Amino acid sequence: MLSPDILDFLRKLRKNNNREWFEANKNLYLKAKKSFDDFVLQLIHIVKGIDPEIGFPELKDCIFRIYRDIRFSHDKSPFKTNFGAYINRGGKNAKWAGYYFHIESDNIFMAGGIYLPEGPVLKAVREAIFDDPVTFKNILNDRKFKSYFPELYGDKLKTVPRGYPKDFPDSDLLKYKSYVVSRTVPEKILYSKDLDQEIRNTYTELKKLNSFLNKAISHTF
Repeated sequence: MLSPDILDFLRKLRKNNNREWFEANKNLYLKAKKSFDDFVLQLIHIVKGIDPEIGFPELKDCIFRIYRDIRFSHDKSPFKTNFGAYINRGGKNAKWAGYYFHIESDNIFMAGGIYLPEGPVLKAVREAIFDDPVTFKNILNDRKFKSYFPELYGDKLKTVPRGYPKDFPDSDLLKYKSYVVSRTVPEKILYSKDLDQEIRNTYTELKKLNSFLNKAISHTF
């Protein structure tokens, strides 16, 4: 179960996203961060049991900083209004497909796959789909998988990527710029004894997609 401290802090931060308030209430942040850190340590253990290939990622390599990079952003709010963790092989900045958990006052979800990967990784995934579209579609269309993750989401190219025949029957699957799936988590689940099982069930299904993606990605080394 998650501590209510996390969402309580995030709701207050959303209303007071400035450095003065943050510094005056640093104790609330540290308390919430400690609760989230403890949760992610448990999350790593759960994911490791589902997907041993993630190895032994350290906590610091899985958690995203709350401080925003505002150098090139029109939004000058100094802090993110969420806590997020991405568990995969090599840490959150590695190119491997992984397991994401996001907590925000009005947006709680589990997700995974690869988000806006670099060119060689994206090309490798597209090649894998082109070479074996049946396996990829079987994952996406599996009844249980689809009950957790109804569809891929994200931006797509308007046309078939260069180098692939336009008459390829599953060309639409090659147009994605990311290969990501997501599942919303009701807030009440966060404080339920059922949370661990929900995580296990969701990430067990997600592993089917991640295994396909990571097999493709391994060819980029």
